[in-house]
Amino acid sequence: MRTATFVEPGKMEVREYDKPEIEKPTDAIIKIVRACVCGSDLWWYRGIAKRPAGPVGHEAIGVIESAGSEVKDVKVGDFVVVPFTHGCGHCAACLAGFDGDCLNQEAGGNGGYQGEYLRFTNANWALVKIPGKPEDYSDDMLNNLLALSDVMATGFHAAKSAEVKKGDTVVVMGDGAVGLCGVISAKLLGATRIIAMGRHEDRQKLAKEFGATDIIAERGDEAVAKVMELTGAGADAVLECVGTEQSVDTAVKVGRPGAVVGRVGVPQKAEMNTNNLFWKNIGLRGGIASVTTDDKNILLDAVLKEKINPGKVFTQRFDLDHIQDAYEAMDKRTAIKSLLIIDK
Repeated sequence: MRTATFVEPGKMEVREYDKPEIEKPTDAIIKIVRACVCGSDLWWYRGIAKRPAGPVGHEAIGVIESAGSEVKDVKVGDFVVVPFTHGCGHCAACLAGFDGDCLNQEAGGNGGYQGEYLRFTNANWALVKIPGKPEDYSDDMLNNLLALSDVMATGFHAAKSAEVKKGDTVVVMGDGAVGLCGVISAKLLGATRIIAMGRHEDRQKLAKEFGATDIIAERGDEAVAKVMELTGAGADAVLECVGTEQSVDTAVKVGRPGAVVGRVGVPQKAEMNTNNLFWKNIGLRGGIASVTTDDKNILLDAVLKEKINPGKVFTQRFDLDHIQDAYEAMDKRTAIKSLLIIDK
């Protein structure tokens, strides 16, 4: 099979590998239909984080080709969302609704989604069944379904963690795909004022389409001043979808006393000063998204009923032969998110 492979910072290739096989009774082999490049993939592509060379990717939709003996809730031929999480569905974390922190996930379970086939662990519960077959859906709907494998669920996790409720004023930090899905999520949960922070015109336009009422292009103290000018006291909830020290610092400063920051931007610095949280009674929650839980309970239904259209974050498309171009488009910000068409 052919799979996108990280070679070294700045270099991607497609290489041939043996097709995966069932190794455990809880496994499934997925024939990938569509995959995509994640903003977090750019960390090692840019050389900011270290990663060994090899297959990459953690977001896809596909069809189950074979399944282990303990996989009963989905079956061969089912069309599924293939999340980056691998929740078992029965441990303490999964039962509490935090399948991203499943206590029974296989170490190193992610990688290889940007290829023709994938061995997926904890397949019985973690896979999300989509009604029908891929050919039943439009191109746009397939993109919406693909967004459920990570960015839509992660944006929603930020909004849930920030305890967004009807009538709230919300600030969304970050104009990447997760931040834009955070805008969708804030609106879905009933926020009436959504302030999106981003400086790129194409992303500002999409944020407005998704429900943002205000756009702030400034950063740092200037951004804080703008939020205070718009809100008076600050936001009821803040979605931090970047992960940098400046973004987290700004997120705390733009919240009103008693606000909650929902943090899903993967941390890029080990240390953080939490004293500012204390002086404003601000809560800080968030972490790895609960993809399967939220897809099954809310997000898949919202997509199928066309209440939300997160697939619009895919602004350029590529095939595997152009995997280098897909990464370069993300790296150079000519694409908000690169779509990979695997099975035509």
